[in-house]
Amino acid sequence: MSRIHEALKLAEQQRANSNETAGAGPDGGVTPGAIPIAIPSSQIPSDFLVSHCRQANWSPDAKTMLFFNSDEQTYGTEQFRTLRSRLYQMREKQHLKKVLVTSSLPKEGKTFVAANLAQVIVRQQGRRALLIDADLRAARLHLALGAEATPGLSEYLLGEADETAIMQRGAMENLIFIPSGRSVSNPAELVANGRLKSLLERVEGLFDWIVIDSPPAVPISDAGLLASYCDGILMVVRSGSTPYDVARKARDEFNGKRLVGVVLNGTGASSLDAPYYYKVYGRP
Repeated sequence: MSRIHEALKLAEQQRANSNETAGAGPDGGVTPGAIPIAIPSSQIPSDFLVSHCRQANWSPDAKTMLFFNSDEQTYGTEQFRTLRSRLYQMREKQHLKKVLVTSSLPKEGKTFVAANLAQVIVRQQGRRALLIDADLRAARLHLALGAEATPGLSEYLLGEADETAIMQRGAMENLIFIPSGRSVSNPAELVANGRLKSLLERVEGLFDWIVIDSPPAVPISDAGLLASYCDGILMVVRSGSTPYDVARKARDEFNGKRLVGVVLNGTGASSLDAPYYYKVYGRP
């Protein structure tokens, strides 16, 4: 049994004990003089999680990890704030917490977008985000964050580690990171074995958002599997680089799943006023 599951059971037991301590009067109300002990169901697991995550010394890439800089007006930061706002607006109309970030092909900027989206979320006071590197074939998130790659998701999927063992936190408060873990020979089979779905279900209530970096959609089947565990998909396309027919093929890969938006990456400062639904600029 994992430590997070133990914490959840502890919260449930303490809530039950608080009801007994308060006592019920003959009319079903609380006995006068009794003091009920209110223990929010989310508080204990969240605090337990943060206190038991491995504290790591991250060395983020200052050129691409925009929100680790002291300059709040770094080029690109405002576009990520806009993206954050759009996602919150969409959340008002549909359940949206687990977001998959993918692309058609490699090197279009999906890792850059996933990492900075998670960062801008936790810049809001009290918000907690989980960032997962689910690209078990060509992981790059740990490089961008300057974090350790293991233990990570692959160790969890193999049954070699529990949730708290694979989660790490660095200098940015409330940003929890699960790296990809060690290289494996059967990533698609691991993603499909059910343990990732179970992990997301177990920790979903502890975070405001879960952001998952996936492999590209066209050459690899993993993205479609990962999408089935998520509430929405953000697709990254690179300006002047992603072929239209390839982007359309990637979109078709998610037929029947929630494609919530497209992030146009690498447009440059001259296109800041372009009328795109989502637009994010960076230098991944």
